[in-house]
Amino acid sequence: METIGVLLINMGGPENLEAVRPFLYNLFSDRFIIKLGPAFMQKPIAAMIATLRCGKTMAMYSKIGGGSPIGKITALQAEKLEAALASSSDDKNAYKVFVVMRYTPPFIGETLQKAVKSGIKRFIALTLYPHECLATTGSAFEVLRTEVERLGVSCKFINSYADNELYIKALVENINGKLLEFQGNCRDILFSAHGLPQYFVDEGDPYVNELTKTIEKIKEQITGYNYHLSYQSRSGPVKWIEPATEDKIRVLADEGVKNLLIVPISFVSDHIETLYEIDILYKDLAKEHGITMLRPKALNDGNVFIQALAALVLSNTHF
Repeated sequence: METIGVLLINMGGPENLEAVRPFLYNLFSDRFIIKLGPAFMQKPIAAMIATLRCGKTMAMYSKIGGGSPIGKITALQAEKLEAALASSSDDKNAYKVFVVMRYTPPFIGETLQKAVKSGIKRFIALTLYPHECLATTGSAFEVLRTEVERLGVSCKFINSYADNELYIKALVENINGKLLEFQGNCRDILFSAHGLPQYFVDEGDPYVNELTKTIEKIKEQITGYNYHLSYQSRSGPVKWIEPATEDKIRVLADEGVKNLLIVPISFVSDHIETLYEIDILYKDLAKEHGITMLRPKALNDGNVFIQALAALVLSNTHF
């Protein structure tokens, strides 16, 4: 049996406070996310931003345990995905799942090189970004394509699974489970997605359309609610797509909303955006405006989500 390498790709996050500055530097060095002046100035400006933002960002991570849990969660997802693939009915291939991060170790190039040295020649790249976007999927795949070409191996790229049946099922189960805590007293669901500079959308980036695919599928299965979409995690001196989540919460409060379910629609793993921004900042903001706000946990290593990932891999083995 041939072994196919599965590259489970995420953005990464600092595991401790000492790793915050290098993480910020790597993040802001990526021109796929934000262009900081001419190309030759990207890294110097990124270094300056990392220095200026380091203290504030460390304080944020201190409030969620001193580091990001995304590495541990992704490792658990990889472990369970590999077990699910091993128990599948595929008798032609074996699968080895590798955790790969964009901005913190284990990095794409190093991981792929080790995998190739172990004898693997075919790979399936599966990002933990369900919604295709140049700033996330595009950035990771650009680096990966360069390494694949350099090492002379083949790779199948899974760009999106925004409307995948099992992915939607996992989201619906999480949402329905949390709605029960309102005991029927909630009529508003706010999807909070990661922000994106407006120029991406103006230039044809599919991200917003991808989000719409997911939300429309959810609305088919969870009816009778008012649905809203907003964007969080914005940074940098550019115009971002709107509305901002904090602004949307204020608008809903003005409209008389008292109970609100906020769903982190573009995040499959709990990390700084859910544990700090939503659970602390937005929850406090909602409370100040008379809103009781709850959120379902991210999909993390939930069984249905792992089934979704396994199905995606198994349907992309022919290349």
